[in-house]
Amino acid sequence: MSGEKRNSTRQTKRIGVREVARLAEVAPITVSRALSFPSAVAPATRERIMAAVSSLGYIPNRVAGSLSSNQTRLIGAIIPTFQSSVATEFTGGMATVLRSRGYQLLLGGSNFSVDEEESLIVEFLARRADGIYLTGTTHTDRARHMLKESRVPVVEIASLDGEPIDMVVGFSNVEASFAMMRHLAGCGYRKIAFFSLPTRDNERQRGRIAGFRRGVETFGLDPDPALMAEVPMDLANAARSLGELLERRPDAEALFCGGDLVAVGALFECQRRGLRVPEDFGIAGFDDIDLAAYVQPGLTTVRLPHPQIGARAAELLLDRIAGKPVEGSVVDMGFEIVVRGSTRKVR
Repeated sequence: MSGEKRNSTRQTKRIGVREVARLAEVAPITVSRALSFPSAVAPATRERIMAAVSSLGYIPNRVAGSLSSNQTRLIGAIIPTFQSSVATEFTGGMATVLRSRGYQLLLGGSNFSVDEEESLIVEFLARRADGIYLTGTTHTDRARHMLKESRVPVVEIASLDGEPIDMVVGFSNVEASFAMMRHLAGCGYRKIAFFSLPTRDNERQRGRIAGFRRGVETFGLDPDPALMAEVPMDLANAARSLGELLERRPDAEALFCGGDLVAVGALFECQRRGLRVPEDFGIAGFDDIDLAAYVQPGLTTVRLPHPQIGARAAELLLDRIAGKPVEGSVVDMGFEIVVRGSTRKVR
């Protein structure tokens, strides 16, 4: 009996576009347009169509559509970690643009590994993604070769360092880090420490280290390597690393971190130890995550236009997919130094 029930379920007629169109009192082509290009259909008509879709339980046949058009309307995006709000801001800006143009985002996490990224690229290409979005410009040679041979549009974000595969949207990590060092030196700090996030397969952090070192040299600051450390991206490791820094260099005056979460962890540890920020110790971060503005004192940091970078990356991919000319394959979105209470006033 149960077998007969399963067979009858399989043979149930699939609801089609014509049934949706009949219920919504529109042409079938209007239904297809509303589902693929929502912004191209009047809001009232779109609402009527979506009500019919919901009422009938209609599920679009994307496979059939992709076979006929040679497009899947899928963009594969690879981010280094799902634990970072920064990565979700990038992809959130991208997803908004893609949805408005009838595309969807496939998301994968590489865990900061170029080998895992390579595996994901293989999967996205096997699923015939129309475009690929990558974080950073560090990849395996095989990944670069596959992407170039596939001729699938590719956009890399968050870094202008390295040789782009196709298109890149981001900012200079070196210049942003150097600008923060200019601010800290202007505040009168001379013994500035730096905590980077893990640097393996991560040219973004290596660029921030380069900007820090350039600032140390340019402004004649203490160059002691003991002032530097690589710290995992979490509060507990940030607190532990600050304690180790103060044991090595109890005279350190300020700390610049390659990520806001590490900076916030260091700020909490200062407060636990009774160190006044910024009177006894200055702290600065990088990224301007939401938390940075709400801790006390507020965190001085490097602000980046994360959603706008993701949105611009999506626009470049869609233009390339549509065969439109792309003016400038390297887009610098810039950065801003946001000064809050965690650093002294500039002298």
